[in-house]
Amino acid sequence: MATSIELPPGALVLLIGPSGAGKSTFASRHFYARQILSSDAYREIVSGDPADQSATAQAFRRLHRECHARLAQGELTVIDATNVLFSARQRFLTMAAPLDRAVVAIAFDLPLERCLAWNAARPGRSVPTSIVRRHWVFMQRALQHLPEEGFASIVVLRSADEVAGCVVRVAP
Repeated sequence: MATSIELPPGALVLLIGPSGAGKSTFASRHFYARQILSSDAYREIVSGDPADQSATAQAFRRLHRECHARLAQGELTVIDATNVLFSARQRFLTMAAPLDRAVVAIAFDLPLERCLAWNAARPGRSVPTSIVRRHWVFMQRALQHLPEEGFASIVVLRSADEVAGCVVRVAP
């Protein structure tokens, strides 16, 4: 049975998971490009290189500004970033609250081996294995705390089959 996710109109969707978990592929499969704010894309805008970690602070300043503007306009917005740290998630939850926007968490709790394999198979670039492992550990901690962080709903995808079979709908 496929996992079904129903999103409220104008929601903020946080994709949460380690590098290599399939977040970007999932986002491009289920959302229009204009709805997705990707940390990699913003790093590329800032520095010309989506992998340039030195551009992260400036990239996220731009991403946060665009996210706020979209939420203020009532536009569905998807954040394609790891979001495995509480501070990252809290920033988005705090931004959405005064605008009365629902924040939905879609967590990618895939086995470490799957994340490492998908990361290694990425076209163009892969993240160092040590970073994927660190993100995975942070993800396991995050899963324990997501229910108390203030999300309107939380969906946890635990296998490649669940990710592939997921159906996403935006409520009218």
